[in-house]
Amino acid sequence: MPSQTLPLANLRVLDFGHTVMGPTAGLVLADLGAEVIRIEPAPGGDPTRKLKGFGTGYFPFFNRNKKSVALNLKTPEGLALAKKLIAISDVLIENFGPGTMERLGLGYDALKDTFPQLIYLSLKGFSAGPYENRVALDEVVQMMSGLAYMTGPPGQPLRAGSSVVDIMGGMFGVIAIQAALREREATGKGQLVTSNLFESAMFLMGQHLAYAALSDEPVPPMPARVSAWAIYDQFISLDGERVFLGITSDRHWARFCDVFERPDLAEDETLATNNQRIEARERLLPAVSEIVGALSLAELTEKAITAKLPFAHVAKPEQLFDDPHLNAGRRLLTTQLSDGVTTKLPALPIEMNGHAPGLRSHPPVLGADTTDVLGELGLSENEIADLAAREIICLPVHEEPTDE
Repeated sequence: MPSQTLPLANLRVLDFGHTVMGPTAGLVLADLGAEVIRIEPAPGGDPTRKLKGFGTGYFPFFNRNKKSVALNLKTPEGLALAKKLIAISDVLIENFGPGTMERLGLGYDALKDTFPQLIYLSLKGFSAGPYENRVALDEVVQMMSGLAYMTGPPGQPLRAGSSVVDIMGGMFGVIAIQAALREREATGKGQLVTSNLFESAMFLMGQHLAYAALSDEPVPPMPARVSAWAIYDQFISLDGERVFLGITSDRHWARFCDVFERPDLAEDETLATNNQRIEARERLLPAVSEIVGALSLAELTEKAITAKLPFAHVAKPEQLFDDPHLNAGRRLLTTQLSDGVTTKLPALPIEMNGHAPGLRSHPPVLGADTTDVLGELGLSENEIADLAAREIICLPVHEEPTDE
């Protein structure tokens, strides 16, 4: 979809974010058409460009459709350039530790009078209160909020397998920005909006807190919960693949027995209802495990779809590149990474008028747009070259500004 037809076209965003939470907010806005300028530290750039292990995918995924401008904000010249960019921007995003932007002179209170139309998204670990100056990371708040307790088996708290709180916190930040933009249309004024890790994790826990309030017993972790369904479990296929199968209604049970060719189970009156099947779980689960274990993943998938049962192959990340559903309808975007690797990464999972936001630009190399953006501010090529020589800005390695 061309950027000028996207809903947030003509919105300019300065993304001072780092790691996951801030860049997530910038990614969503960029995918929806905003001009998002990623402000990276000069001369080294965003540290996530060089992260290994589980951090390897941070920069390439969260920074498509963005521009890169590298500034040394610890210098007067770099700070002055940042303020010039703020003057022509609608939104600023930051998720530095408490007090960092204030020390740079870029906190909201320092900017609000000079730039009254600016919408300033501050993403932190905690909102104002006793915890506000504590160090917070995604995994920290998963532990604090009870999310890790609910995820792992009893006695083994377990974090979720993705940066779910960082990502959700960034998405809540986008919701706040959208609401602030709507208010600005009416008042002409910007405002400070916030989103926080701990409070985002607690939002995920809301259903469990309600359960706790209504229950006389401690809330059990999800792996130890008392299931409302007799069959709602994982099994192993003939070819060693792990699958999830749910049978959550009597109609499901009838179709399972029919499609999987087990009339003996269908005729067993002690298994006729879900509650009866719950009572019979000790003998029923081994029987279902045997049925599933006699079939390959392909056979299981075909039968489960035919029977219209809740069913899933427990997939690994590397298996998803070839998923037929994801490869239909631009749900995976072919992306050129900065090291020359081409891969497919998930699109923003929304559609508007039948169109999904797509890829307009690949994750940028460090400082890719510094020259163009600073040129818009009126700097000459000589001035840009001088700033680069003093490491106040950073230019891409292939770019050497010269006089015309």
